[in-house]
Amino acid sequence: MSLNYKKHWRTSTALCIASTVLVATAAYAAHYPGGHSDWDKRPHHNHQAHQEADRVKHDHDQDDKDHGGKGKTASPIKHVIILIGENRGLDHTFGIYKPKGKGQTISNLLSKGIVNEDGTPGPNFAQAQQYSVAGQPSFYIGAAAIAKSPYNATNVMPQPNTNGTPTAQSDTSPPFKTIAEASVEKDMDPADLDILTTGFSGLPTGVLDTRVPGAGGLNGPFPLQGDQISDDDYTGDSTHRFYQDWQQEDCSAASATKKNNSGCLNDLFPFVMATYSASNKSMANSMGFYNAQQGQAPILKMLADRFTLSDNFHQSFHGGTGANHFMLGTGDAAFWSDGKGNPVTPPANLIANPNPVAGSVNRYTVDGNWSNCSDVFQPGVKPIVTYLNNLPYAAEPNCKPNHYYMLNNVNPGYLPNGALSGGNNVPPSSVRTIGDALIEKNITWAFYGGAFNDAVALSNAAVAANPSNPNLGAAAVADPAHALGVAYCQICNPFQYATSIMANPAVRQAHMKDTADLITAIQHNTLPAVSFGKPDGLLDGHPQSSKVDLFEAYVLNVLNALDNNPELKADTAVFITWDEAGGYWDSGYTQSIDFFGDGPRVPTLILSPYSTGGKVNHNYADHVSLLKFIERNWALEPLTHRSRDNLPNPTYSKNNEYVPTNSPALSDLFDAFDFSKPVTLSYTE
Repeated sequence: MSLNYKKHWRTSTALCIASTVLVATAAYAAHYPGGHSDWDKRPHHNHQAHQEADRVKHDHDQDDKDHGGKGKTASPIKHVIILIGENRGLDHTFGIYKPKGKGQTISNLLSKGIVNEDGTPGPNFAQAQQYSVAGQPSFYIGAAAIAKSPYNATNVMPQPNTNGTPTAQSDTSPPFKTIAEASVEKDMDPADLDILTTGFSGLPTGVLDTRVPGAGGLNGPFPLQGDQISDDDYTGDSTHRFYQDWQQEDCSAASATKKNNSGCLNDLFPFVMATYSASNKSMANSMGFYNAQQGQAPILKMLADRFTLSDNFHQSFHGGTGANHFMLGTGDAAFWSDGKGNPVTPPANLIANPNPVAGSVNRYTVDGNWSNCSDVFQPGVKPIVTYLNNLPYAAEPNCKPNHYYMLNNVNPGYLPNGALSGGNNVPPSSVRTIGDALIEKNITWAFYGGAFNDAVALSNAAVAANPSNPNLGAAAVADPAHALGVAYCQICNPFQYATSIMANPAVRQAHMKDTADLITAIQHNTLPAVSFGKPDGLLDGHPQSSKVDLFEAYVLNVLNALDNNPELKADTAVFITWDEAGGYWDSGYTQSIDFFGDGPRVPTLILSPYSTGGKVNHNYADHVSLLKFIERNWALEPLTHRSRDNLPNPTYSKNNEYVPTNSPALSDLFDAFDFSKPVTLSYTE
């Protein structure tokens, strides 16, 4: 199946071209910037790297025998594939969705009466009320009620705009002018390459998005649906960084109740976007949502109708892509080090200071990427730590002394080819990963990144040209055949930070792969037990630089391959999730676990023969729940003594199936499956 059933796409043949396009280099770099002793004293088992090198050549032969499932499993699931999209929230994507399963319920905009099925304001629209805040002397979370003013007809909410949205088709980046240019992308059905040529706004960038119905007078959540806008259109981006995200959620212990034990009100989203920066342009883009009941995101809806959707799955880290992917791979946060596991202080200009500039309402002094959250005298730290210490459950900051933790996007210390990247990138990391744990137990795994092979080629050329300061963008100009490599997401690969994975060529080559290798592994029965799949920047669904239907095309590419291998599909679970909500507003509960998160809900789909029926799983989860599933299924211990996979599974009262009574707690997702009876369903027919 392709996306052609959704609307009439032109049929075309993908042309093989040696394109000179630098695919989305400028837009992509704007979101995924480059250039900018261990925690539990566990050994990192360097001897395992040598053992791994000795057995790499045997992996494929063994995989042919057992489809890659190494070791006894606690369930019938022998293979896990985790596909990770970019920047979509639960209400943003499934806010207007009715579960298909008999007796199933969901917590979303529609069920709460915040909006009607057509996207118009519902009887409980006031539950989504957003506020502005008077200027305060220092950074805060949990704004004082006396300082808050509701947005209304006289105090008008900031409006959605075209922040970064492509104005027109281009020869050099999506939306392309021709199918020939679009055919540089290989990780989707060629019949759907048209989607890479559509969706430009026709408007200047950074202006009021007049495609949105009612733009200019909106005062709450609004549908991204109308005569001029759909899920096939590029939209303005919304900022999604650490201190901004904390502030938007407006959390205070004083607001905590039994039904909301974290006291997060989620009511400062447009305000923070309009005030934290003098140059920010994202304004109220965070309040937009799609309508699955009226044909938007149809592939995601189809999968939810057939399988299982979680409506209580959260981004694990406040903020953006890099930190959330790192948490997905480690259950923890990265820290600045000497490259040998010892914490040191980063350059002063990289350290965050969210205290407002004098005379401004809320403009951050330094919107940096690192904080020492063990020191409450550091800017921005005390409000969060004080809040955590006063919650009605045992939340802890989990910040080690003298550690400066990565809060926002910073490239790994290694390039895709294993060379050191240098500069102000994250120093080589000693933080233990799920990959290390799987290697130790001889359980096969791989990370499959879109355009990874091209990124390796560019890395080789960049290092050869300038070993001390390799530049992949410059390499792409010189090597257009591999230009797509700039769209490979380095910060999306948690294993690219790790010395244990990247510094040993045999280990790196065994586990760092391209999306093409994932499709081949499915086709040839060489799929590892655990697979992580990350699309490139064209297909990842990121607002401004991608679209929802492009991520759907990537997902379908993988699911089509599985449908064509029924034996493999029978013991495979596919988790489709997102790195974070991308700054989009959400009406759901959020559990504050530690200094780093959790953040808002993201949609997560659970596909397997044991998770059918159009069910909705309410158990509280975040990205680390995926680690807990892997660990339980393959009998692995938590990664370290401080990683979040140590948290217990949630318990609940009869009156609230969303808020754990034993917070902080995280599901291992086993209850999203019924292992008593498999049901065979096609993903794509």
